[in-house]
Formats: sequence, C-alpha cells, structure tokens
Amino acid sequence: MTDLYPSRVADQPTWLERKDPVVHSPWHSESPLSQAQHEAFERDGFLVLQNVFEEDEIAALQAEMNRLRGMPPTLDAETIVAEPASGALRSIFAIHRQSALIGRLASDERLVSIAKHILGDEVYIHQSRLNYKPGFDGKEFYWHSDFETWHTEDGMPRMRAISMSVQLVDNFEFNGPLMLMPGSHKTYVTCVGETPEDHYKQSLRKQEYGVPDRESLAKLAEQHGIAAPTGPAGSVVIFDCNTMHGSNGNITPYPRANAFMVYNAESNALQAPFAAQTPRPEFIGAREHTERLVPVRGSLAEQVRAA
Repeated sequence: MTDLYPSRVADQPTWLERKDPVVHSPWHSESPLSQAQHEAFERDGFLVLQNVFEEDEIAALQAEMNRLRGMPPTLDAETIVAEPASGALRSIFAIHRQSALIGRLASDERLVSIAKHILGDEVYIHQSRLNYKPGFDGKEFYWHSDFETWHTEDGMPRMRAISMSVQLVDNFEFNGPLMLMPGSHKTYVTCVGETPEDHYKQSLRKQEYGVPDRESLAKLAEQHGIAAPTGPAGSVVIFDCNTMHGSNGNITPYPRANAFMVYNAESNALQAPFAAQTPRPEFIGAREHTERLVPVRGSLAEQVRAA
C-alpha cells in the first residue's frame, strides 16, 4: 500500500497536509451532534461534551475504576503499565475486553453514534485503556499525534479514527488535564528516528520515538494555541487521531483518571506497519478483535444491576 503519511524515514522533520476528511458524514437534523458541535470538531479537531452520563452511571464507572486499580488477578499482566519511576499504575490496556462495564461503555449508543457519524462508517475498538494519573506521582504524556504512531507502528492506513476520553474524576486546570492544539489535526508532522524493536515496551511508559521536534511544536502552538478542557466526572473529550495533544505531570493531591476508547472505521483496518519491523501486540492495536460495535441503549447502571 502507498504510504501517504511517511514518518521516521528521513533525517529531518517535515509538515504534510492532511489528505483525509475530518468529518466523513454531512450534518443533518438527525445527526448525534448539533450543527455547532459538528462544525467545531471539523475546525478544532476536538470536542468536549458534558452531562453525557447520569450520576448513577458515573458512580458505577468510578466503582469499577477503583476495583481495577486493585489489579485483580483476572487482568492480563501484559496489559498493565506502570509509571517509569514510582511504579504507580499508569494504564490498563484492552480494558473493554477485561471489564464488562467498560465493554458496555465502549458500545454505548451515545458514544458509538458519534463515532459512526464522524468516521462515516461502521466502527470497532482499535485500542482501549484505563488511564490513571495519581496525585503527586502522575507523570506527563509528551506531545504527540496518535496517528503518527498508529500509522508507523500499527499500520493504520488513513486518518479515519477518533479517541473518546470519558473523565472518571473531576478535571481541573491544575491536575494535569489533557492539552490539545486546536486545528493541528490538519497538519501531519513527521518524526525522526528509526523505530526500535519492541518499542512499545518503553513508549507506553515514556515515549521517545514518534514525538515531534520542538521547533514544530513551537510553531504549532504559535499558530493554534493550546486548549486544556476541564469539566466534571462524566465529561467526554472527543478528538481526531491527528490532533496534537499531551498532558503535564500531576503534582497535586487530586488524581486524574479516564476510560479511553479509540474507534476506528472498518474500512481503515490495520495493514503492515509503515515504519516498524513488526506490529505492536493485539492489546495495543487490534487486528483480530475487530468486531463491529452494535450500539447499546440504556443506562450503564443496568449493567451493574444485571451482573
């Protein structure tokens, strides 16, 4: 397959114009987003939705978050990632397959309908994880475009995937919230450096390859600015696969946590990696578990009551 977004193949970074639409469906009165939200996502590459979930749903998700933080023996040890210095829990990957409630969340009609609208296709989960940023010890996630890594290391061909981050605790401006550069999704910044073998074992803890150069980051920030959405637990941040984003460390006593799902279009299934010898494992980039999501209506709390 022709590589439309080559990266990690040259000794100097370059900027490439995006070759794919941002929103693949026209807006209409039955769309799951308002016209203003549709246009904002097209323009900014991200969108923040509040009051998506009811209080009992948020309580159920928080209880599940705390249960999983205890790392029950049912978790696949390979999917657990710790902070590089403190050893504190950083992420649990493939969480929609290891938690019935998070699996139900990933299939929720309120999220899936938006993913299908933006991507203009049926969708499946490319990657899911539960992210923790504990108080005092939570480390930063450096600036990056997810698509650059998904393309080079996973073999995702086109920019036809989105991420949804469901906030499980209140997000403040001071406890390391997600930061995004509005409008950066329309420019692809290539990275320098050949992908090391089994790069994921290090990059999930601290990424060193596949990160943009400082000059490009400074120019993007000057052109687009930086937004750091805040909001109560239950808020959902939706962002395009190529939106430049990151987050600072958390030295406050107030932890952060989110359930993170990546929705990929069925027509955008993974190919061979474009700049890595072998693809990353299934729990990071789905190749086998690509079941089409069937939207489920109703309260998440019903999942808990039925369990």
